[in-house]
Amino acid sequence: MDSDFSHAFQKELICVICSNYLVDPVTVCCGHSFCRPCLCFSWEGTQSPANCGEKKEISLNRTSKDFKTNILLKNLVTIVRKASLWQFLSSEKQICGTHRETKKMFCDVEKSLLCLLCSNSQEHGAHKHYPIEGAAEEHWEKLLKQMRISWKKIQENQRNLNEERKTAFLWRGDVVLRAQMIRNEYRKLHPVLHREEKQHLERLNKEYQEIFQQLQRSWVNMDQKSKHLKDMYQELMKMCHKPDVELLQDLGDIVARYESLLLQVPEPLNPELSAGPITGLLDRLDGFRVDLTLQPERVNSRIFLYGDLRSMNVGCDPQDDPHITAKSERFLVWGAQTFTSGKYYWEVHLGDSWNWAFGVCNNYWKEKRQNDKIDGEEGLFLLGCVKEDAHGSLFATSPLAVQYVPRPTSRVGLFLDCEGRTMSFVDVDQSSLIYTIPNCSFSPPLRPVFCCSHF
Repeated sequence: MDSDFSHAFQKELICVICSNYLVDPVTVCCGHSFCRPCLCFSWEGTQSPANCGEKKEISLNRTSKDFKTNILLKNLVTIVRKASLWQFLSSEKQICGTHRETKKMFCDVEKSLLCLLCSNSQEHGAHKHYPIEGAAEEHWEKLLKQMRISWKKIQENQRNLNEERKTAFLWRGDVVLRAQMIRNEYRKLHPVLHREEKQHLERLNKEYQEIFQQLQRSWVNMDQKSKHLKDMYQELMKMCHKPDVELLQDLGDIVARYESLLLQVPEPLNPELSAGPITGLLDRLDGFRVDLTLQPERVNSRIFLYGDLRSMNVGCDPQDDPHITAKSERFLVWGAQTFTSGKYYWEVHLGDSWNWAFGVCNNYWKEKRQNDKIDGEEGLFLLGCVKEDAHGSLFATSPLAVQYVPRPTSRVGLFLDCEGRTMSFVDVDQSSLIYTIPNCSFSPPLRPVFCCSHF
């Protein structure tokens, strides 16, 4: 009867994916429990879909990656492990041949088991020794901690790899579009600067080729690193199922190798084309310059940039400065003028802000701003910047797209062409084109919008 009970008890502590005792057990929505590592690998699609105890496929949503450890099951598995350890230590092989005592101490230097008298002998006296049960538990927790850190690093590397592949995929299309924008700008100049245009486009193509090769090398490196990380993680998983004595003897070397590997995880590239000044660009646009005044109304709004970009929180504090120097912590303000036809040019002074967005919007978006989303599909045409770590990522709306050009640091020029249905942005200091939003779905009247945040 006791044997049957013990067998039934231990069966409940077995993971149906790996058929071993549960490691860092987690319980999913159906009530069944699995090893965290097994479930992570299954969720990532590296194995066939996991089945629960009733042979039903587990349905997981995106939030299920943040599983919480089932403390009760973890404690029960610990009891079974300790019982197995003491059963091993009570065997005849673990009796000290010299002192006829059970080997209860672990020598951290020689990675061996000793009896208490041997551990105090002259031969081992200078070594560090630990009671086996406590040392095993400490190594076990160290292993679980290392596995959690490692899994996060695997996911981080995979996100970087996906982003690098996406960037490389979009890179050619972005450069082709930028080349066409540059050609269009040169066609508007008088006289047309054929030689400068040719040199500009040749430089653009050369940079495209060089950066594309860098992106390819980067994602190949990340892909290889991902395989190495997962191989090492599986080695850690196998270590979880070894007896405690082997864990004590082998864990140090594996963790040292893995920590070295984690230090070598590559960071994603931040590709950037050179500014590329266009002679006469600012002179042409200056002929359409208008002076803007700011809408005095105060609003209580927040804007969030979403998609592949980080969120930018913008509060409201309209400025009296006509140059929009962004002196306050946060502001969101409208231009008092509205435009229905014609061409208009104005400039925005950035100050020291790294988080900003400028452009035009229609009255529909202005009235519906409580939706708090910038998607560019409903009357919002912006160039913006979001600080990410130590660099600023430029983006444009309509549709939302990252811009791979240097972040302007002083002034941004905005050119609205109602008849041409375009919105252009230029780096004034560099006399270079940042981006032109083509085929804008304008619904006049259009109103300038300025938002900025210091944080």
